[in-house]
Amino acid sequence: MTNALIVIDVQESFRARPLWTTTNNPDLIRNVGRLVDRFRAAGEPVIWVLHSEPGSGNTFDPASGSVRVMAELTPADGEPVLVKTVHNAFTGTDLQHRLTVAGVRAVTTCGLRTEQCVETTSRVASDLGYDVTFVTDATATNPIPHWEAPADQTVDELLADPRTLAAADVVARTEYALAGRFATIRTTASVVG
Repeated sequence: MTNALIVIDVQESFRARPLWTTTNNPDLIRNVGRLVDRFRAAGEPVIWVLHSEPGSGNTFDPASGSVRVMAELTPADGEPVLVKTVHNAFTGTDLQHRLTVAGVRAVTTCGLRTEQCVETTSRVASDLGYDVTFVTDATATNPIPHWEAPADQTVDELLADPRTLAAADVVARTEYALAGRFATIRTTASVVG
């Protein structure tokens, strides 16, 4: 069974935001790089996905210059870089077509953010019939503000608000929601061997 690695939103847009200082996983880039190396060595597809919000004026606006793969990682020649404008990598892209043409029946997901685009892509992949592996320690996220918190709160205000959901709780909730339903939860070490 062919397996493809889908690297989701590991892009400079996140590093350009003040919230980046709260990112929970300092090993994100290293672990994603290890997965990429393993898939390349096995001759399995690596597909890169970037999130774009054209005209938004924020760090996800292509005009910002930040909608690009993080500097430490480089797509190889022939590895597609897809651009999405929603939370999953399938809607509005040709990802499913590429996987079908390549004979892929299993996908391994990693990237940013754990509970947002990586989880959503994993759920959609499962619904489409793919065997999904979710590599938690090759994902990262941030604390999530309470839904009633002001949209313009600072990072310090976010961290001081007792209603803020801690990143560790976000990760645990994601693993509980995916495991046994949508994906197999694995570590980078267990995938790379």
